[in-house]
Amino acid sequence: MSVKKKQIPLRLSEKLYNAIAAWAEDDFRSVNGQIEYLLTECVRQRKKNGKYVSEHLDEPIELDIE
Repeated sequence: MSVKKKQIPLRLSEKLYNAIAAWAEDDFRSVNGQIEYLLTECVRQRKKNGKYVSEHLDEPIELDIE
């Protein structure tokens, strides 16, 4: 049985996109695959702990990227 995937629009800052793209390259994944992997891990962590990964999910993150 194949898994049907939902397509959604996603807007990212250029800094965040570049950081994820570099990480994806290091992990031999596409950017889309990396985002899906990271979201899956966050959901698994929440199910495991019953808590969000961060207590401040609605706050914009500061990326220290040059």
